[in-house]
Amino acid sequence: MRSSLNLILILPLMCSLAAAQALTTAKPADKPPSGAAANLPSEATVDAFMQQTFGYEAQVSWKISSIKPAGVPGLAQVDVVLATPQGQQLSRFYVTADGEHAVVGDIIPFGAKPFDPAKKTLEKGITGPGRGPKDAPVTIVEFGDLQCPACKAAQPAIEALIAAEPNARFVFQNFPLEMHNWAAKGAAYADCVGHASNDAFWKFIAKTYESQADITAENADEKLTALADGVGVKGAEIAACSTTPLTQAHVDASLALGKAVNVTGTPTLFINGRSIGNVSNVPAASLKGLVDFAAKERK
Repeated sequence: MRSSLNLILILPLMCSLAAAQALTTAKPADKPPSGAAANLPSEATVDAFMQQTFGYEAQVSWKISSIKPAGVPGLAQVDVVLATPQGQQLSRFYVTADGEHAVVGDIIPFGAKPFDPAKKTLEKGITGPGRGPKDAPVTIVEFGDLQCPACKAAQPAIEALIAAEPNARFVFQNFPLEMHNWAAKGAAYADCVGHASNDAFWKFIAKTYESQADITAENADEKLTALADGVGVKGAEIAACSTTPLTQAHVDASLALGKAVNVTGTPTLFINGRSIGNVSNVPAASLKGLVDFAAKERK
C-alpha cells in the first residue's frame, strides 16, 4: 500500500470494531444518515471523498460504517472500513462544520488530569477476572477479543508487563468484535470459565489464543469445550453456561464499558485510565515506564 494511504488514519495491528463483511466500494444514496444533524456530511459526499482519495488504487475498497457527531462540538466523526490486500482496517477522520476540511488523528483527553474520567469509569465498571493485589496503585485493563490475531500477537508483551509489575492489578474485559464469527461465543465461554475459576481463566485465554487458527464458527463449541476441559473446569457445564441470558448480559456489559471509554479496536490497554493501543508496537521499557509513572502519580 502506497504512502498516500496515510491521508486517512489507519489503525495498524489492531482488530477493528466496525463490522467488515463482504466489503465493496460503497455507493450509497445522496442523503444524510437518518436522524443526523444537518451539518453532518452525507454518505455520498464521504463516498466521493474516498473515491478521490483512493480511487486510483484498484485493490482498495471501503464501506462507510458510521457518520455521527463527534465527542466535541463542531466536528463530525466518520468511520470507514478499508479493505486492502493486507486486511481490513478501521479508518476514522473528522469533518469540520463547514464541510470543507477533514482532520486526521485521535481526539485525546486534555487537562491537568486528562485520564481521570476514563479511570473513574473503569473503576466503577470493570467486572472481568483480575490478577494482582486489589488495592494496587495501578490498574491495567485489557479489552480483548479471543479471535483477534492482534490480541494473540500482543499477549507476550502483556504477559511480560504483568511479570515486570507484580504490584499492579491486571483485569481482562471481553470485547468481541462484530467482524469475527466466533468471538462472541469465545467471550461467553471465557466469562463462564472466569466465574468457575480465576486461575483456569488465564489458562483458557492462553490456550484459546494458541488454538485460534484452528477454531471456526462451525467447530467453536467443540473446540472451546475441549479447551475448558483442558484447563481444569467442566467443559460441558461451561458450554451450557455460555448460552444463558446472564452470560450474555455479562458480555454485553463489558462491551458497553469498552465503548464508554472509546475502545474502537482490540487489544486496547488502559493504565490508570490512559489508553494504549497497538501494544505490540510499544517497547517493553516504555510500557513499564507508563506503569511506574502511573504508580508515582497515584502517591
